[in-house]
Amino acid sequence: MLKDRGRKYFPIIFIVSISACIFLPRGVYSKQAFPFGFCPKYNPRIMYQLYQPFIDYLNDSTPYRFEIKLSRVYQDTIDRLGRREILIASCGPVSYIKASDKYEVKPIVRALSKDGKPYYHGIIIVRQDSPIRKLEDIKGKSFAFGQEWSTASHILPEYYLMKANIRLKEMKEYSFLRHHDSVVNAVLKGQFDAGAVKDIVAYKYQKEGLRFIIFTDPIPTVPIVVRKDAPKEMIDSVKMALLRLNAQNPIHQKMMTEWDEEFKYGFTEASDSDYNSIRKILRIVEKEHQGGSQIRE
Repeated sequence: MLKDRGRKYFPIIFIVSISACIFLPRGVYSKQAFPFGFCPKYNPRIMYQLYQPFIDYLNDSTPYRFEIKLSRVYQDTIDRLGRREILIASCGPVSYIKASDKYEVKPIVRALSKDGKPYYHGIIIVRQDSPIRKLEDIKGKSFAFGQEWSTASHILPEYYLMKANIRLKEMKEYSFLRHHDSVVNAVLKGQFDAGAVKDIVAYKYQKEGLRFIIFTDPIPTVPIVVRKDAPKEMIDSVKMALLRLNAQNPIHQKMMTEWDEEFKYGFTEASDSDYNSIRKILRIVEKEHQGGSQIRE
């Protein structure tokens, strides 16, 4: 009976498939497809909501078709670059440095902030009613970091805590949470005394009861990273499409309204040396961990 049902519906399925091939635009099938990797800054639903319009722009502006490829943790995105499962990705400065330590990758562009500069800041946050007033007050308290490879939500804040003579082993408690939003929510709910997130996330939730303790020094903005053996035509095409964006252009401005705050102000060229300041800080923090401090998940 199942065989008969299969025979019955096969002609219909075949006709629908053929019709789709005839009537859908030829470009849908002729464009070469590339997975575009993203480190998981937000939960998957928000990632698709904020980055699909960006991918749509690339699909419309280049001869290629890009598809979002999400990972559970930052390391997964970098390892997929290493295995050539993806040839292009967007991750933070620390993730890029980790990738460049192991694989043949390079940054091609980096995002611009609202002020038109290629930098942002990390912010250490507490609840508005917290007794913590300065960095030194965090000693012996609980702290929420983002993922271990997060620049603004882990490496930079730990470096600043070290400079204040506060080591992780001296904290009452600390944990690595999945997303920047998770850090904010944990602090607002009183689950942790303090936490660290990037500036755009801190400002987003500031009116809900956050107070800022310190801003980090400027951090070079998020790069778009490619494997060095990726097709040159694809790299050049993406680079050209992103560099032509102008946040002052009303048409571009309207189009980028739905994009993530990190991408909606355009891009500038990037080079490996742009990340030397973060590379130096990362090495200091790594050396601290090798000296005996244990980081737990």
